[in-house]
Amino acid sequence: MYMTATPHGCLLSCLSSPGAMEDMSSQKSAQSTDVRSSLTPQENPASFIHVTLEEHEPAHISTKDLILKKAREVCMCNHQTIITFFCQLFPVLDWLPRYNVKTQLLGDVISGLLVGIVAIPQSISYSLLANLDPIYGIYTNFFCNIIYVAMATSRHNFVGSFGVLCLMIGQSVNRHLQLAGYSDDSAGSSLVGNSTSFSNRTGACDRSCYAITVALSLSFLVGLYQILLGVLQLGFVAVYLSEPLLSGFVTGSSLTIITSQMKYLLGLKIPRHEGVGSFILTWVDIFRYIQNTNLCDLITSLVALAVIVPVKEINDRYKEKMKAPFPIELLVVIVATVISYYCSFEKRYKSAVCGDIPTGFRKPTLPDINLFSSLAVDALPIAVIGFAMTISLAEIFGKKHGYAVCANQEMIAIGMCNLIPSFFYCFASSAALTKTLLKESTGTQTQVSGLVTSLVLLLVLLWIAPLFYSLQTSILGVVTIVNLRGGLRKFRDIPHMWQLSKLDTVVWWTTMLSSTLITTEIGLLMGVCFALLCIIFRTQRPRATLLGKVSNTEIYEDQSTYKQLSSIANIKIFRFESSLYYANKDYFKTVLYQKTGVNPILLAAQHQQVEAQANADTGSTKRFFGTRLDCLKPAKKRAEKPPADACPPSIDMHTLILDCGAMQFIDTVGLSALKETHQDYKQIGVQVLLANCNPSIRHWLQEGGWAGKTDSGGQLAFHSVHDAVQFAERWYHVQQKQNKDAPLDLEDLNFQASL
Repeated sequence: MYMTATPHGCLLSCLSSPGAMEDMSSQKSAQSTDVRSSLTPQENPASFIHVTLEEHEPAHISTKDLILKKAREVCMCNHQTIITFFCQLFPVLDWLPRYNVKTQLLGDVISGLLVGIVAIPQSISYSLLANLDPIYGIYTNFFCNIIYVAMATSRHNFVGSFGVLCLMIGQSVNRHLQLAGYSDDSAGSSLVGNSTSFSNRTGACDRSCYAITVALSLSFLVGLYQILLGVLQLGFVAVYLSEPLLSGFVTGSSLTIITSQMKYLLGLKIPRHEGVGSFILTWVDIFRYIQNTNLCDLITSLVALAVIVPVKEINDRYKEKMKAPFPIELLVVIVATVISYYCSFEKRYKSAVCGDIPTGFRKPTLPDINLFSSLAVDALPIAVIGFAMTISLAEIFGKKHGYAVCANQEMIAIGMCNLIPSFFYCFASSAALTKTLLKESTGTQTQVSGLVTSLVLLLVLLWIAPLFYSLQTSILGVVTIVNLRGGLRKFRDIPHMWQLSKLDTVVWWTTMLSSTLITTEIGLLMGVCFALLCIIFRTQRPRATLLGKVSNTEIYEDQSTYKQLSSIANIKIFRFESSLYYANKDYFKTVLYQKTGVNPILLAAQHQQVEAQANADTGSTKRFFGTRLDCLKPAKKRAEKPPADACPPSIDMHTLILDCGAMQFIDTVGLSALKETHQDYKQIGVQVLLANCNPSIRHWLQEGGWAGKTDSGGQLAFHSVHDAVQFAERWYHVQQKQNKDAPLDLEDLNFQASL
């Protein structure tokens, strides 16, 4: 095809705004908005050069040979492959020998200490959210950090208890407690039954013991799912959880978490609702029993909120100037514990407190296999959300600090952080947003900071944990709610999101409302399904436009978007901005007929109707319609008559060019639609050309024979719109000369020979 080097980038930048387009066109003579560059029969069109590109011969490899080749690569075992395998599985073996103590250690130690201090109250409060004893939250953060240090490719992620996952875990735990016949102790005066018996293989297992058995069995399945996804190289699954979807899910879950914590802030003893409508039912119970509010818990909660929220806002606003954020949560927890202990809030005002928190570690245990069947469905959304959050945060900070992150390795790492700790009384975890942000902002360099955080939590496990006996659960509820501010702030982004993409905003609202008003699991599923439906809708009814030419260039742009584009006389250029497949083939035809103003099926039917009527009419009637019938004769008969004797054409185009640059693929139904379009327009004397087809589509066209074996079928697909326009103009010029019996010049003869 005709090819030329054109500064497309410069010219396209001129088209980035209508104003720029006006400035560019104002330098030329004043033109009409609908300028037409036409060719009279005497004018000579631009020369057209036919270029044929030869494709590479595809390498033919049988499926058997391919499988054997991959098997040899996997099974190849030598010293180097073993080292490479372990370095990929445990990235710490790669970066730890290159660790620079002088430049990296100080930042890691400071960051690890600060994150550990913040993690102490959050570990306890998230255990409350998961309907478990406080000690299990500390266990989870301790073990997960150690494992993640060894297996992660991210240098900044903090893996531990995450509010959204804890909510989902708590819902599953509470449902299984009810099925097992345990009473709802969360409405009582203590966090949970703390006289825990860890012999969960005997009949001595109480409510708290059964709750952690459910949670660790759930964590085992979550880790197993994530490891399988990583081993099978299915990390791409996370891309189906778009940013608006995840944002809406986090916001909806945040509202649900706040609702579940309100009873602790008010000191109410109400049951924990699960399933569809739990959000509304919980608020109904809150207002029903609000007269039973514990004034001590209410006042304590309000004071804690009044202290924590302003300090957290100051930390966020001046985080660039402050060397480290002020640990207000830990300070409030310590002060509240001391005041509660010396004022005897539990005895005097019946305030709910944490109770006994054991120290040390317990003997490892095994998950309950009998629970796997009932937990398998619950584990799936937790696994998906867990690895999606982990991979998203890892990629964000990896891109910011200039290092590569392996999504599949991150999935295996987070899977191990759930699988292995499940033997040590831990619940499911993932990368935690607030602590990851804190870790990055305080100057962490590597995952060594995670080891420092684990050391801080180890001190709590061995000695400090019992000191939190008198800590009110209302303070833990406040800590949980305050850390959900990020999810609630998403409401402020809605107007901006609406301006950018209305469909993304609808996805956000759909996911948020369904996660809040129905359930978190169903909300996530509805969000994914709705997002996929939006993608289908976008491809089923895509944008379709007519193109015009930028003066003195080879660029063609949307006439409805830009001003002063030249329309090519008797040539329509149609762009369909989506792949052509079974779901949008009818819309393709409809919008094509609408934009071009020519419906070939209707015109052909009118032609047949008039021709039949003409044959039945009398001679006088035939003479009356003679001129009109000549206008509606088939294209072949019109071409046989000289132009002087022919009537003015009944349609204003002789060529239709389809710009396929936005089409990624076409299926068999789409190919049939192109064939039908070509044949329909051919019947009324309009040739159809394709432009900007990618190699796969050209291959489909060639194999499917979309233009048939005649009529220059091989010439009807072009590498650019400009090539197609030049071909159409030259073709029309030659046809006009032939109709007039005018002699053809050398260029015309060469063009005719190329056909």
